[in-house]
Amino acid sequence: MGMRGKDSQIDNIEFAVGDIARSKAFYGEVFGWTFTEFGPAYCEFTDGRLAGGFTPGTPRPGGALIILYAEDLAETQKRLEAAGARITTPTFDFPGGSRFHFTDLDGYELAVWTER
Repeated sequence: MGMRGKDSQIDNIEFAVGDIARSKAFYGEVFGWTFTEFGPAYCEFTDGRLAGGFTPGTPRPGGALIILYAEDLAETQKRLEAAGARITTPTFDFPGGSRFHFTDLDGYELAVWTER
């Protein structure tokens, strides 16, 4: 899993997905994540800083909101939409930045933000 020795910090995020290959293609294309296969029932991903995994199962949309950072918010939104994501909350400003929310191909809602 993620980096060791980081007590009380997020170490891993796991998504139950309908199709591991589809999720790999989606997140690899949009965010450039890399993957390590651990057999047919688990695939680890990393964004270069945080690790997580895809495991077969029934997607459970909801729960904690995972927020990704993007240097170019508009370009990231274009890539998401081209990959099949649905924008659920249009871009809005907040103190220090802007963000939007989207659902991925399994219905998980995530957000992407950028600094001003």
